[in-house]
Amino acid sequence: MTIREQFEREEHERLSTFASFSDSSKGRDRKEEESDIRTVYQRDRDRIIHCKSFRRLKHKTQVFLSPYGDHYRTRLTHTLEVSQIARTIAKAVRANEDLTEAIALGHDLGHTPFGHAGERALSKAGGRPFLHSEQSVRVVERLEKDGKGLNLTWEVRDGIRNHRTSAKPATLEGDIVRVSDKIAYINHDIDDGIRAGLLREELLPRECTEVLGHKTRDRINTFILDTVENTLGKPRVAMSEPVETALFRLRAFMFEELYRNPMAKGEEGKAEEIVGMLYGHYLEHPEEMPKEYLTMMDEGEERSTVVCDYIAGMTDNYAVMKFQEIFLPHSWQKM
Repeated sequence: MTIREQFEREEHERLSTFASFSDSSKGRDRKEEESDIRTVYQRDRDRIIHCKSFRRLKHKTQVFLSPYGDHYRTRLTHTLEVSQIARTIAKAVRANEDLTEAIALGHDLGHTPFGHAGERALSKAGGRPFLHSEQSVRVVERLEKDGKGLNLTWEVRDGIRNHRTSAKPATLEGDIVRVSDKIAYINHDIDDGIRAGLLREELLPRECTEVLGHKTRDRINTFILDTVENTLGKPRVAMSEPVETALFRLRAFMFEELYRNPMAKGEEGKAEEIVGMLYGHYLEHPEEMPKEYLTMMDEGEERSTVVCDYIAGMTDNYAVMKFQEIFLPHSWQKM
């Protein structure tokens, strides 16, 4: 018996009947030889961590565009906080922790530069909704590994695709990530908002803080404990009514006071303009994109889709650099 097979047997002894077992995965699009020491979900997690799209998350906006200060969240630190919360919940309710972690680490791989401003700009420029959840699946299925994709299991891809609030993942693990994403961003964005001087703890809705706590760590702890308590022995994630109500009230408050705050978002119009102009330029001059994107068009991909792929994969800094290179005059220098 291999080490992997021992892990798979232990899952059946240890995990909930509602968990996703590694040896029962719906599998990959392309058949592969099994590893001797890692389960399929362990391999998926490792592939995501080692891919280029994951590394680029460190230079993509979470809430604040190019903030001054070392402690503001980026898309990468957000992803790690989601993973930590999701793994804690998964372990406590005896879900598959490896699957949960893989989904969490991959859920934002397709996010645009400049956060949701970039997403809005690509939706407007392309004339159809651009959803980072769908783009994240496209990253792992098509764009990574020089067009081969990461060949992840069906369960990981389903969890990545369905991590949005309105979606319904097929697995308990995907549902844990969906909820953990909200727990993470609401709480760390409050922390960043306070750091930026745009929020104050005492201004948070009192009906929320009385239920959840008066510090970020206390609120996260309340969310996790309540979720674990109400999810144990169930096939879907659940919260108590008071905590769930406080979660969505706090989320609404953040949209009112931070996510649409002109001081926090004052530069987003410029960011959207950059993305829109880059889209128009590469749509007209696709030959200026890297070779792998030209290959995709040769293989039958629509030009507009490939241009979205290229721009969505950019970091904030790279998008600004390409904008300057294309649209701003260069200083004269003697050759």
